[in-house]
Amino acid sequence: MTESPHRRTANEQHACAISRQPLPSKDLISLDSLHTGLVERIRADHPDLATDARISRKELGRYRQLYIEESLKAEHGEVTALEQQVAQSVAKAETLSENIEDKYAEKRTFGEIAADLVASFGGSWSFIGAFALVMAIWMGINLVSGSKGAFDPYPFILLNLVLSTLAAVQAPIIMMSQKRQEAKDRLRSLNDYRVNLKAEIEIRALHEKLDYILTRHWQRMAELQQLQMEIIAEAKVRK
Repeated sequence: MTESPHRRTANEQHACAISRQPLPSKDLISLDSLHTGLVERIRADHPDLATDARISRKELGRYRQLYIEESLKAEHGEVTALEQQVAQSVAKAETLSENIEDKYAEKRTFGEIAADLVASFGGSWSFIGAFALVMAIWMGINLVSGSKGAFDPYPFILLNLVLSTLAAVQAPIIMMSQKRQEAKDRLRSLNDYRVNLKAEIEIRALHEKLDYILTRHWQRMAELQQLQMEIIAEAKVRK
């Protein structure tokens, strides 16, 4: 069976203008399809590249990451590890967003799970109602039993000891749960920052690409108009 011309073109081997490695045409990107800022960064290392030179997707990703990192460094003064991760994800077209809740829940120990349950129940109206009911029953039994039959007669010294012990134990458990919640909030805010930074970089690159396409479009329109005027002028001379 004869191979179609379209498939032959896609499988045709061409050398990358940077690495000189032969690759199929589908794995090569022409420089004139990239926005000006990225092309200028590539030409800074390879000034002899032609306008229609084609480079591999691997080299394009590497220079796209360098371009983003250098742009961030020019704006912020330095590039953090988090910003390098964002630049790398943009270059490789990877997804950054993640579910912090699921990721954090998988790492909880038995003690952390128990602390979360205690903190959740201790900060609810159910706990307040149950606590008030236990105190009422405690004091009611001791008041009805009298001073001789009560296990904790008035002024309920044993009850005060139990309440003090409960408060002393409950406070650190709630603090442990709060510390874990703060750590989770920190991870969530870092994830939001990475996603927002990546979106900002990609939107900026999209604007640059649209500006480049519009500029090329108007240049071609101007060239066509000039050609039409020359054709009209030649036609008038012939007449």
